[in-house]
This record gives sequence, structure tokens and C-alpha cells, in this order.
Amino acid sequence: MLLCAIVAFALMFAEQRMPRMADFRAHLSTLVAPVQWVVSLPSEGLTWGALVLSDQRKLIEENQHLREQLLMLSHRVQRMASLTAENVRLRELLDAARRNDMPYMTAELLSLDSDPFTYQMVIDRGRTDGVYTGQPVMDASGLIGQVTSVSAYTSRVLMLADASHAVPVKINRNGLRFIVQGSGRYDSLDVLHVPDTADIRQGDLLVTSGLAGRFPEGYPVARVVEVVHDPGEPFAQVRAEPVSQPERSRHFLLLFPPPPVEVSEQSLDAAIRLGDAINAARGEEDE
Repeated sequence: MLLCAIVAFALMFAEQRMPRMADFRAHLSTLVAPVQWVVSLPSEGLTWGALVLSDQRKLIEENQHLREQLLMLSHRVQRMASLTAENVRLRELLDAARRNDMPYMTAELLSLDSDPFTYQMVIDRGRTDGVYTGQPVMDASGLIGQVTSVSAYTSRVLMLADASHAVPVKINRNGLRFIVQGSGRYDSLDVLHVPDTADIRQGDLLVTSGLAGRFPEGYPVARVVEVVHDPGEPFAQVRAEPVSQPERSRHFLLLFPPPPVEVSEQSLDAAIRLGDAINAARGEEDE
């Protein structure tokens, strides 16, 4: 250190006394520049790495937020067709109560069942998240299926394509109600017990009817792709294509529909007595 101090003082003295020392200092700076650059590399690398990690974390959070927002917006858009048709049929009910958005929770696919004869999947939400057996599951396009078993942190979902799965639906165009059952294929569903004279056409949208209280009303299920009328048979053969895409989707919505309204026996008896009284009054008027 003493030697370095002596050299430094000598150079400062020489710079004050000798005019050519400025050129010598410039050449010396040129020689020292690579050393300074190498010395600064670790700090610059640490700074660059911190910025990259920070930007990556922000991008991941933003991507997750955008995915959830997309699912939320798709969830709202799905009901537009059903609500529009319903408003056309019931436009005189101007003071009807406004439907609120249904509570939901997002979930992500963990695995698909490897059994070729069953169509089930496992998602990353469970009992600790409030998931329950029978809960409806949607993707960004339509109904996927329902929860069949729940563990602490995961749940198993039975999909529409499974042959043991059936959903009560109605035609969005006219309100006719039917049952849709899985066919063992992702791209095909069977519409059961369709009378040969029923007003059902190719291209009709089938939405949940809300019957049985398992699936809320008005969510897209499938679109009719084929109607076959066999002469002499009482029922037509109708095939539909699901609007959801379980083989492509990775993120889903778990809906929390309101519990069905329970009717007490007293209210039911009162309604029956009122109906009997109305029928009796009509009979007296006819006589």
C-alpha cells in the first residue's frame, strides 16, 4: 500500500509538472478499460438476473390473472343466448328480478383417467376449497360434467362423454326438454326419447334445463348435428356434439348454484287444496 501511495503521489506531481502526462493517462485508461469491464461483469450479471426473475414472476402472475379473467368473461357470455331467448318469450315480465352472477371458483387439470371406457379427470381443488360431490364443472365453452368424489386437495370429475352420465336439457329455441347421455366419445352425445314429431332441428342449441336441481338452468351443453326420422318408429334418433372441449381445456370453473327451494308438506297440501277449489269452481261455471 505504501508503494502504491508513493506511485500515486509521483504521478499526480508529474501530471502537474509535465504536459505530456495527459497523453500518458489517456493511454493508460485505454489499457485499464478491459480490466474494469471484467470486474463489473459479476455485478451487472446479478442485476440482469434479478430483473429477469422479477419480469418472469410478473408475467406469470399476469398470465394467471388473464386466464381467470377469460374464464369469468366466458362464463358470463355462455348464458347470453339462453337469456336472450328467454327475454323474447317473457318480455312482458319487465319487473322480473335481475339474475345475479353465480359464484364460481377456478380449477386446473391435474390428470385424465387412463381407462379408455371411462371419461374422468382429476382437478386441483378439493374439500378444503369448498368443493362438493355433484358440483357442476364448466370450461370456457360449456358444461364439462360434475364432481363425483372429493378428497382434501383434489376432486374427480365425471365428464359428459362418459356413457353413465346424463343431463336434463332443453332446446334453447323453443324450450322442449329432453335428456342427453354420453356415448363414450368426446365429440358425440345421444339425445334420448325424442318423439318423431318433436320440433328439433339440426343446429339447435341444447342448454341445461335446471330440472332435478343438479345443474343450473341456461348453460350450453351441446348442439344438434343429426336428426334421423325412421318411418314407423315412435322416436327419432338425435345426435348432438358437445360445445365444451375437455380434450383441449386445462382450466375450469366450479359453479356454486343456490340450493333448491324446499317446499314444506303444509305448503304442498295448501296448493293442492287451492287447485281442487279452482277446478270445482270451473266445473260449477260449466254447469
